[in-house]
Amino acid sequence: MSKLFSPLSLAGLELPNRVVVAPMCQYSAVDGRAQDWHTQHYGALAASGPGMIVLEATGVTPEGRISPACLSLHDDATEAAMTKLVAQLKSFGSSKIAVQLAHAGRKGSSARPWEGSGPAAAHEGWTNLAPSAVPFDDGWPAPEALDEAGLTRLRQAFVDSAKRALRAGFDAIEVHSAHGYLLHQFLSPLANKRTDSYGGSLENRMRFPLEVIAAMRAAWPEGKPLGIRISATDWLDGGFTVEEACIYAKAFAALGIDYVCVSSGGVAPKASIPVGPGYQVHLAEAIRKACGLPVRAVGLIATPEAAEAVVAEGKADMVAIGRGFLDNPRWVWHAAERLGAELPYVNQYRFASGRYWPGAAIARPREAAE
Repeated sequence: MSKLFSPLSLAGLELPNRVVVAPMCQYSAVDGRAQDWHTQHYGALAASGPGMIVLEATGVTPEGRISPACLSLHDDATEAAMTKLVAQLKSFGSSKIAVQLAHAGRKGSSARPWEGSGPAAAHEGWTNLAPSAVPFDDGWPAPEALDEAGLTRLRQAFVDSAKRALRAGFDAIEVHSAHGYLLHQFLSPLANKRTDSYGGSLENRMRFPLEVIAAMRAAWPEGKPLGIRISATDWLDGGFTVEEACIYAKAFAALGIDYVCVSSGGVAPKASIPVGPGYQVHLAEAIRKACGLPVRAVGLIATPEAAEAVVAEGKADMVAIGRGFLDNPRWVWHAAERLGAELPYVNQYRFASGRYWPGAAIARPREAAE
């Protein structure tokens, strides 16, 4: 029996399988509001039946967005758009729907990827906030260092967005503490140069992220999963390390986090990352051993067999697929077939399954060519 296609309980939520659509920015929002693009994109994935879909990084404030075209959940208009989107997605299939709440920090106000990799145009952008006034890279403006009032405001912004996510109908929240965004910036000595109680030692660098997590946990029901995504290493000398990530994981586990997605990098553009098949799985395995939480592995886990091995061998409890779903929104169907698992098809698409029509495989041009 396939372990990848067995159910998994997270807090009071049961996932029908352990395949998760990784959060992937679409850069298609208008003033932070979800649009028709989000309905068709996430709707196609929801109809395919992954265990969970995690909506892309969603700013807890307007300046917390990665780009001017990113989602946010900070006011009544963005909440209304999210409420509509979540209801649509739940009507399309059995996938559980989560949202990744985030603040981009010094990496905010960026251009859409197809417009370049630097800061957004002046007429669209804003002044970024960060732990310290250290630019992300050459050519980036220095952000404003957060003072006590700013920290208080952002803690409350995460709480307010969590309450909006609850009203919008999300099944779970994922705190974005990875990829060089604000909470990760506090953790990394490469971005955090503070000399107060929020900088210096690991205990101090963890302080603000843990305060945010504790405040969100108090605002989010115990029966709904509160997850987190972390970068387990910066891949740079002097940066955040796996050993520190394990200590961080124990600390947020004690605060009531229900699962952790383990990624890496993102705090500095010059990091040398050994990208390859499953290159982050060993990090997920280390975090899982350290904190005892259900863990999600991510990063070029491309084939059904590779995903099955990660879960079956106990290296992680879930697998997140990103680019694989962009290339093939039906990745999860084909994986189930190859692993001998029964996965329900939505009625409208049932004739794409060999269980309902023997010619289904022949109708798939890629497989027919093989």
